[in-house]
Amino acid sequence: MPMWKRRSLPRTFAPEECLGAMPMAKEGSMPRTESERAMIERFAKRYELARSDVLLEIERAACGCDYGATSWTTLDEARAVAGIMALAPGKRLLEVGAGSGWPGLFLAQSTGCDVALIDLPLSGLKAARERASADRVPGACWIAVADGSAMPFPDRWFDAVFHSDVLCCLPEKLAVLKACRRAIRAGGRMVFSVIFISPGLSAAEHERAMASGPPFIEFGTPYETMLRAAGWRVTSQADLTAEYLATVNRVLDREKDCASEIEELLGADEAAQMRTRRHAAVAALEDGLLRRELFGAVPIGEDD
Repeated sequence: MPMWKRRSLPRTFAPEECLGAMPMAKEGSMPRTESERAMIERFAKRYELARSDVLLEIERAACGCDYGATSWTTLDEARAVAGIMALAPGKRLLEVGAGSGWPGLFLAQSTGCDVALIDLPLSGLKAARERASADRVPGACWIAVADGSAMPFPDRWFDAVFHSDVLCCLPEKLAVLKACRRAIRAGGRMVFSVIFISPGLSAAEHERAMASGPPFIEFGTPYETMLRAAGWRVTSQADLTAEYLATVNRVLDREKDCASEIEELLGADEAAQMRTRRHAAVAALEDGLLRRELFGAVPIGEDD
């Protein structure tokens, strides 16, 4: 299987060669809707802009990292995830929807584990490649432009799987969870965060929650049921809603302080739309319409 390791990066691979070494997702088997294509393009643009000085400063203030990330994982959360998954040298971690490498590269750097990063927007993975080389991550590192439901890795190849606020941005949630199950070794563990609509809402509240959350937040099956159907058993479930709300508010505070720089970077209209989305999310969280939780799961064995 084509791969790259940290020490060969600067001399051997250009970004396009490195990232093209593993095939682009087999999109013929999973056609993209117009809304999915638009979301991928939006994330690609976001990753290009996220490494600007002003957005990195906001990321540091709000999340404690500076990778140009788009998820809501904070430094404290990433450290907790490393412990839950028992990462260590010789262990192999897969991050689905890795973007620019947060927190997968941090987890590899801090624990010594090997790491594989997959996502679709090329701009994010190029940033991850550059960061992996600059940080000289101690273990092996692979990067693939790939769909989370069509991974270019052997079955049962990973000791741990992580994804951060990814399922709420994907329509094929069950397919991704099944692919993660195929990728994990016996005794392995998956940990992921996800934003979802609170149960028991009125029709009007549900509609407002959908409008305030990520693009594919809607789902018809509880995650616990979906995980079971994909071959996973939930071992832990932690409510991160309060932490998520606090992080969004920190972002808003810093964005207010840097309003002129953000408008120059994004344009006045896009900056205003971003502020509106943030405030809508805060209001929905404060009213109990949205939740963010961290799940831990292990593969179901023959005796389950």
